[in-house]
Amino acid sequence: MNLGILLGSLLVLLLLGYLVYALLKAERF
Repeated sequence: MNLGILLGSLLVLLLLGYLVYALLKAERF
């Protein structure tokens, strides 16, 4: 398993989660 790929996928997942959180927050507000 490549560490770079794992780190990259983790970063993308974090970014996606933050985007969804921001979207929900904006919709709720």
